[in-house]
Amino acid sequence: MVKALAICLVLFGAGQAMAACRLALALGMDVSGSVDEVEYRLQLDGLAAALTDAEVQAQLLQMTDVPIWITAFEWSGQFNQRVLVPWVALDSPQTIAGIAAVLRGTDRVRGANATGIGAAMQVAETMFRQGPECWRQTLDLSGDGTNNDGPLPQLIRDRLVGREINGLVIALDLTVGRDEQQMEVMRLSAYYRRYVIKGPNAFIEVAQGFADFERAMKKKLLRETETLAVGQLAAD
Repeated sequence: MVKALAICLVLFGAGQAMAACRLALALGMDVSGSVDEVEYRLQLDGLAAALTDAEVQAQLLQMTDVPIWITAFEWSGQFNQRVLVPWVALDSPQTIAGIAAVLRGTDRVRGANATGIGAAMQVAETMFRQGPECWRQTLDLSGDGTNNDGPLPQLIRDRLVGREINGLVIALDLTVGRDEQQMEVMRLSAYYRRYVIKGPNAFIEVAQGFADFERAMKKKLLRETETLAVGQLAAD
């Protein structure tokens, strides 16, 4: 069933005309060695739940004549990335439900223990070039650690002309002490601000552990997909 849904999404995305759209959003999730099986499911299921949330869905489908397109992929080391959802226009509740079903039905494929943020940016750039032409193109990277494999993210980021990059920082689990967690939030947030995010409206959302991923993803999606006036987008 999941394979069939995935095939349908691939065909659907390939068959749609690359018409004007208001946002191309690439969602990249960290599945490196620091992420265990439970945390992996919290990420994919959390994204599925956020996409199908009534408030988020209403915003995603606000202008279906100029739709939002999304793609979702996972990444770990510099040679370990996997596309979970190919580019697809969010034009109906049924399309969003199909994407959520694919995410919920995806089994983990063990990648590298390393964390290759720069390499994830490179893969996303290729995906943007192959995707729809939109008013805006935004990469959203979720992660619980700093780059330790492959090209430095700040070097790749500076080559992504015209792209925006936001971050979803996943802090230590709530079972650790509050002080330790807060220090980790500050450390990762500072790293993402300095080396990862890009653009005048770029921002970081924080998940207080993987159990908080769904809430943070919902908040981030609402902020990223706010509908702007056509005149403002044209001016940008």
